Amino acid sequence: MGPDHHKKILWRNNLDHRATFTDRMRAIFKGILDPIGAFLNRLGLTPNAITLLGLAGTTGGALQIAFGQLTLGGFILLVSVLVDALDGTMARLRGESSDFGAFVDSVSDRYAELITFGGLLYYFVANENEIGIMVTFAATAGSVLVSYVKARAEGLQFSAKVGLLTRVERYLVLIPLLVFRQPLAAVAIIAVLGNITALQRVIHVRIQGHARLNQAPAKVRNPS
Repeated sequence: MGPDHHKKILWRNNLDHRATFTDRMRAIFKGILDPIGAFLNRLGLTPNAITLLGLAGTTGGALQIAFGQLTLGGFILLVSVLVDALDGTMARLRGESSDFGAFVDSVSDRYAELITFGGLLYYFVANENEIGIMVTFAATAGSVLVSYVKARAEGLQFSAKVGLLTRVERYLVLIPLLVFRQPLAAVAIIAVLGNITALQRVIHVRIQGHARLNQAPAKVRNPS
């Protein structure tokens, strides 16, 4: 293996450990989230309780969206997302961060997104908007695939923390456009950029897979 090969591996490692947009947002708002998280801990609330509270809020927002109250639904989603950001902070401050807590948070996040898209789908069905229905399906598929590709990649010891539209960015697109009553534009942007993000992650994992294969001993690559 020549120096160019080692440079490529170093570049990939640097890319995998680069801070994501979500990581940067957490660092920026750490000074705000930590005092609130500490206060909630003193009240005796648990991180999992906050996770479920955020999911309940998202469900309420999705119901408002389904019945056409888009602006109200958008604001409820905003509050719910902010609440959901506190569970990890609370667990860290309590010294109780765990793999199971992270698992519960991830599952809750997926339910929250699907419930939100369910509200949008109901809204478009009620308004007989066939384009909105199809685009919402595409947005839902893209959002699910972004998360699935990352989870599957990490299960195979690859990294997939790349892409244009991760969960935080999806809400940054969705919430303002709901507040301004532009749901079709919201789901259209998420449909396009979400599926592009999933493909970006597939390509990123493919590069790592080829690199791993090239590093494997010849007997592993070509068993006799």
